[in-house]
Amino acid sequence: MKSLPSTRLYAAMALVSACAASAGTYAGFRLGGWWGSQAGAIAGVGTVLVSARLTTRLCSLQTEASLRRIVVGDGRAEGTAEAVLQGLLLYEAAVFPLAPGGVSTQERLARRTVAYRLAAYDSLPRSVQVAAAEALEAIDHGQDAKRAQAAVRALDQAVRECRAGHVHVRDDQAP
Repeated sequence: MKSLPSTRLYAAMALVSACAASAGTYAGFRLGGWWGSQAGAIAGVGTVLVSARLTTRLCSLQTEASLRRIVVGDGRAEGTAEAVLQGLLLYEAAVFPLAPGGVSTQERLARRTVAYRLAAYDSLPRSVQVAAAEALEAIDHGQDAKRAQAAVRALDQAVRECRAGHVHVRDDQAP
C-alpha cells in the first residue's frame, strides 16, 4: 500500500523531532542531570520546529517569487472587465429583445441595475470604465440599436486590450 507524500513528510517530521528530543535529552542529562535533560529535550524539539517553519516559509517565498516572474498583470481586473462586458451584453439584450415584448420591464430594470453596479467597480481599468459608461449611455437611450452595438463593440475591444497583458506566460519561460 502506498501512502500519500504529505503523510510520509509528517512521519519524517515526527521521526526527526523524536531524534532531536532524544539527542537534546541525552546532551542535557550529561551536562545538567535530570533538569538539564528536560531542557535539552525542549531545546531539541524547538530547534526542529523552528527549522521546519523557516523552511516552509522560504519555500513559499520562493514559490511566490517564481510565480511573479511568470505571471504578468492582474487577473482580478481582467475578470472584472469580463463581468462588466457580460452584464452590459445582458442589459443590451433586455433593451433590444429579439421578440417584441420578450423581456418584461422588471427584468430590464434588474439587468440595468446589475450592469451599472458592475461598471461602477473601482478596480476596473480606466479604459474599460470609460467604454462601459459610453455603452450604458447608448443602451439607456434605447432608440438606436446600431449605436448601442457600436458602443458595446468598443467596450469589447477595451476588454480585449485589457486582457492582452494579463496572465500570460512570458516567451522566455520554458513550458
